[in-house]
Amino acid sequence: IKSNIGHAQAAAGVAGVIKMVQALRHETLPRTLHAERPSEHVDWSAGQIELLNSPQSWPAGDRPRRAGVSSFGISGTNAHVILEQTPSAEAESGAEEGQPLALGDTPLPFLLSARGEEALQAQAARLRSQLERGPEEQLGDLASALALDRAHLGDRAVVLARGRGELIAALAALENGEPVAGLVQGAARREGKLAFLFTGQGGQRAGMGRELYGAFPVFAAAFDSVCAELDGQIGRSLKDLVFASRGSEEALSLNRTEFTQPALFALEVALYELVGSFGLVPDYLIGHSIGELAAAHVAGVLSLPDAAALVAARGRLMGGLPAGGEMLAIQASEDEALRLLAAAEGRLALGAVNAPGSVTVSGESEAIRELEDEWRGRGRKTSRLAVSHAFHSHLIDPMLEQFRQVAEGVSLAPPRLPIVSNVTGKLVGAELTDPGYWVSQAREPVRFAAGIGTLERDGTTGFIELGPDAVLTASARECLAEQNGDETLFASVLRAGRPEPEALLSALAQAHAHGIELDWEAVLGPRRSQRVRLPTYAFQRRRYWLEPKAGK
Repeated sequence: IKSNIGHAQAAAGVAGVIKMVQALRHETLPRTLHAERPSEHVDWSAGQIELLNSPQSWPAGDRPRRAGVSSFGISGTNAHVILEQTPSAEAESGAEEGQPLALGDTPLPFLLSARGEEALQAQAARLRSQLERGPEEQLGDLASALALDRAHLGDRAVVLARGRGELIAALAALENGEPVAGLVQGAARREGKLAFLFTGQGGQRAGMGRELYGAFPVFAAAFDSVCAELDGQIGRSLKDLVFASRGSEEALSLNRTEFTQPALFALEVALYELVGSFGLVPDYLIGHSIGELAAAHVAGVLSLPDAAALVAARGRLMGGLPAGGEMLAIQASEDEALRLLAAAEGRLALGAVNAPGSVTVSGESEAIRELEDEWRGRGRKTSRLAVSHAFHSHLIDPMLEQFRQVAEGVSLAPPRLPIVSNVTGKLVGAELTDPGYWVSQAREPVRFAAGIGTLERDGTTGFIELGPDAVLTASARECLAEQNGDETLFASVLRAGRPEPEALLSALAQAHAHGIELDWEAVLGPRRSQRVRLPTYAFQRRRYWLEPKAGK
């Protein structure tokens, strides 16, 4: 720039930037003035550097154009920058088409953060004002900019909105400290571990995972991979059965144990792969009954072929048992349940301890009905499980030896991720390589409440459920009722009766608000080349000058 306007001193660097930006825009490199005779102190024959004695065309092509600008300060503080042309409109359009969350009626996540609640509310006010008064922004571009171009500070909020009106209304509620649908708030924790919970039998439903399958290729690929292993084991298409329309004959077959357990396994493994693609990595795994086999597979205990063989055999052998058994969830402590079982004279067994005041009893149908009537008469809550047999009771004893033979025929390795055992409620390692463990795991009560206690003592503050509904998160919340506060995360990736992409996005929003770092570019798609103007940070300023006082 010196040849144009002389020595610009402190402005020389920025003037050079302006010159090269204009050169990029006009696709022309301007000639260097007053430099007809090259310096004798430079070997111009070496390399490919030469003075521009005349303007040179610089058109945009397949490769990005770049220019270097240097500024040399008087004090020796030098600065160097490389400028690059922005992507073309076609490239920008391509990035827009690749957006994973461009799913019609699915809301988009709009992330805000600040240091302090007042600053967070002020930040919401600034964004709301910009949306109301400024030009209309593409909501996808705005969501991307908020997620990818801003730092994620400690106090966080995520607004899930489908349109401009919803977004403005939610921002106004955040600004005023009011709750509203689609608004998730939280404070990021520096400490705390994350556990994945894998749902057990009873929560299955027709069509579970179907919407995710159509929306997310990662989920679809993982689900297809598991189904490919299981189809030959169960003798039919597992995907057709799981995705069948509600009320159809195939959908009703989903409650048959030989199909229920493989279906849950396939769903949960695919969910694990999906959330992993968004950056969610657990510190611990815990499953409930069949869910523990999904946990074991993703932890590396079982390869996919071996896991499919064990899961299919478990469901087939249990489903082939004689009818006449049921399971009942009751509002009772474990001690109360054990007294009831003692009076049942061997007809009932303890199936699971899910929370301090919630147990599952398993056994003969007539005894279950008697217990249900008695417990309801006491004003206690009861709920029948959607299962075909009395699992975790004496009624499955006839299949245990055959199941042991299958377990002895597969390869079992130590887990690569920590797993909390259903059998003991404690962390388990090499024990998982013993086939006898999996026999006991099918027969003994599920010690889920004890497992949640173990996780809490080990510093777990986040619980995310991978399954068809929020079943285990409700039990985990009950287990930690005394310790629970806003600092503990309970989220389920899927919720019955709620659109699946929306439920997934809500779980990701809760995880982010809790302080768990996510790969938002994987969620929202590639970073937009068209930058969006965002409001500046709402600093909460304080005056530190001493106030003058009137003299006496």
